[in-house]
Amino acid sequence: MSDKVTKLIDSISELTVLELAELVKALEEKFGVTAAAPVAAVAVSAGAAADGEAVEEQSAFNVILANAGGNKIAVIKALREINPQLGLKEAKDLSEKPGAEILSGVNKATAEEAKAKLTTAGATVELK
Repeated sequence: MSDKVTKLIDSISELTVLELAELVKALEEKFGVTAAAPVAAVAVSAGAAADGEAVEEQSAFNVILANAGGNKIAVIKALREINPQLGLKEAKDLSEKPGAEILSGVNKATAEEAKAKLTTAGATVELK
């Protein structure tokens, strides 16, 4: 780095948070840019469509039971805890069916919670 850049970095490191915020705002106004622009570019994933469309964040998830594992009783209990409307037989049938859809169209928090319960019980779970 040049001596000029090094001095500038040293000067910036001595600023308070409020002074830094003022500096950012002044730079945005002076150059007609926004500090958020580079963040938006990072949000586009490598799997974006070839025509340049941005990939939207998934909002609805399906919880799929890939494998119940060795402790089926714990998995059946977890299935009934996730979906209290399931009877013992229905939960048992779901646990024995690889690729069974446990929950459909739920938000990320609910899907993660269900996945955690089933994983703790010994099952292998996928979110789609």
